[in-house]
Amino acid sequence: MRIAFAAVALFVLAPLVAAQGTKADYERANSVFKWTAGKVTSAKVEALWTPDGTRFWYKNAQKQFVLVDAAKGTREVVTEDKLPKDAKPVNPPPKKKGFGGEEASEVESDDEDAPFVRALQPPGRRGESPDGKLVAFVKDFNVWLRDTGTKQETQLSKDGIDGDSYGRVYWAPDSKKFVAIKTKGGGDRKVTLVESSPKDQLQPKTSTYFYLKPGDAIPLPKPHLFDVGAMKEVPVSDALFPTPWDVSYEHWAPDSKRFYFTYNQRGHTVMRLLAIDAETGKVTAVVSEEPKTFFDYANKLYVNYLDDTNELIWMSERSGWNHLYLVDLKTNAAKPITSGEWVVRGVDRFDAKAREITFRALGVHPGQDPYHVHYCRVKLDGTGFVKLTAGDGTHALEWSPDRNFYIDTYSRVDLPPVAELRRASDGTKVCDLENADAAELLKTGWRFPERFVAKGRDGTTDIHGYLVRPSNFDPKKKYPVIEHIYAGPHDHHVPKRFNPSPSEQRLAELGFIVVKIDGMGTNWRSKAFHDVCWKNLGDSGFPDRIAWIKAAAAKHPELDLSKGVGIYGGSAGGQSSTRALLAFGDFYTVAVSDCGCHDNRVDKIWWNELWMSWPIGPHYAEQSNVTQAHKLKGKLLLLVGELDRNVDPSSTLQVVNALVKADRDFDMLVVPGAGHGTTGNPHVRRREMDYFVRNLLGAEPRAK
Repeated sequence: MRIAFAAVALFVLAPLVAAQGTKADYERANSVFKWTAGKVTSAKVEALWTPDGTRFWYKNAQKQFVLVDAAKGTREVVTEDKLPKDAKPVNPPPKKKGFGGEEASEVESDDEDAPFVRALQPPGRRGESPDGKLVAFVKDFNVWLRDTGTKQETQLSKDGIDGDSYGRVYWAPDSKKFVAIKTKGGGDRKVTLVESSPKDQLQPKTSTYFYLKPGDAIPLPKPHLFDVGAMKEVPVSDALFPTPWDVSYEHWAPDSKRFYFTYNQRGHTVMRLLAIDAETGKVTAVVSEEPKTFFDYANKLYVNYLDDTNELIWMSERSGWNHLYLVDLKTNAAKPITSGEWVVRGVDRFDAKAREITFRALGVHPGQDPYHVHYCRVKLDGTGFVKLTAGDGTHALEWSPDRNFYIDTYSRVDLPPVAELRRASDGTKVCDLENADAAELLKTGWRFPERFVAKGRDGTTDIHGYLVRPSNFDPKKKYPVIEHIYAGPHDHHVPKRFNPSPSEQRLAELGFIVVKIDGMGTNWRSKAFHDVCWKNLGDSGFPDRIAWIKAAAAKHPELDLSKGVGIYGGSAGGQSSTRALLAFGDFYTVAVSDCGCHDNRVDKIWWNELWMSWPIGPHYAEQSNVTQAHKLKGKLLLLVGELDRNVDPSSTLQVVNALVKADRDFDMLVVPGAGHGTTGNPHVRRREMDYFVRNLLGAEPRAK
């Protein structure tokens, strides 16, 4: 209660005092979640629909019963006895766990083994033929067949050995052929961690875990075709799939004439959909993507076989923007389903009967933030394109049982959630439902983050970000600027949804203006925008970020750049924040870097080979914080958890070694028992705050 009272008192006195890292500032900063909680009325609509999909009801923020007739377009507050008795919630389809969410988490952990998991999973070992007469299985690393009637076993392959064994099996629908994937084993690199202070014993413990790094040998899966009638292998040339990072989306044509699979070439500059002729073993490329940079398989690989029409839905950036294509599997011809200077974010639903796709799109509404998630629908021939959402914000939909209506809820960082009912046939609004109200939150002195757009390094491309001010902000005063950086190429990272307690608010309360920016090299704009990251992670979009901050300071004189700009981040953001002082030390002067992947050769394999490519070239060393450590300017605090299993802790310690050799001053905190991301620890969080207060505010922290 003491902290809560102090916070209230400070809001009353805020205009009279300047934030200088005082005890009150720290208390307010450390209680952001408390003093912002419960002060925004909810616009969430948890609808219970009647089975016919024409009506639903929900409780609003005032605990009133709201009955909506979707067919009539009416909304009214009613008593409980007026509610339809047969109404039930609609179970939304389960969300697929994919890499890179719509928005980065606050910790912004680039959780990074997800796209490589499939290649490392043990394949299936046996498979029964569709007619039930035979079982294909692996014994002694080779493929065998067992007759389910006679139990007789026959060995079909003889080239399988330990470390180069056959695995998962795919039967043709007619049971006359099958494909078995033979995988040559990869490297077995392990990282060793030392737990200095285990809870159950005095002496340290060590542990190891599997962790491939760029350049390591990887598993090499390749398909092999077998003819059951002839009891032999049909030779298949691997000329079109020589160095696989992965083969996936394995699929037999319904007529058993072709076996399809995707081939992702190591280095990720080639992605193909290949077809093996079941009679001859000849391999042809149905689709071949060979960009000059990389194919973003982690986020933009979509494959949907349409067996009834012998077609394929495919996703590609070949036009310079991420779009969907319809491929004729007879002729291999591809036609665009979507097009334009905007991107498809992901497919939500394919209606085979209507031949329609419902998908998420970014940049589809000119004049809005190009990162706003909108929903659209289109037919496979490209006609019937409908924008299902219109409000200026980022959207989420909940559908009626018959999918004739949907509840559209959207928000922005400067707009609390808005809920509407819309008609699926044409996307028109049926009626307004709820509008969240932030009036009570604003009374505390809290301010909406300010969205800001400025031109990037090329003078033409819009760079988007926002500014977060302290709740006791005084426009007549000057505030040092701190950037919260995360430049991971897998996503964009400036949040778009409303949040009453953005993570940047904590530092802002100490007397700073904190900014967050998506520079070039991050995802979900044009292919050219994204390509800036290729073999160039050290860039981190800094030329765009610096231009943006300077433009913001020109518009807002309260931004004080006279002492330089502070910067902080974790994981890839830890790499970038240190890089800021090495390559742009005349602009950035104070950095706190948590669990940074400072050298891309020491980090996990998938992340770095996708963006930095393979084979390993000199650009890896050129952009390493280790090799550039001698260029350090300014104040640097390195943080690392000794048990980080995401980024090898040695990555940070190798930077330390280089700084010591270069005789550069720096600060460091190793956190015993901590994993990936240390700033959740109260002590570490306070140390991070102190570092900026001392070195940017020029004040002695008074947290205690």
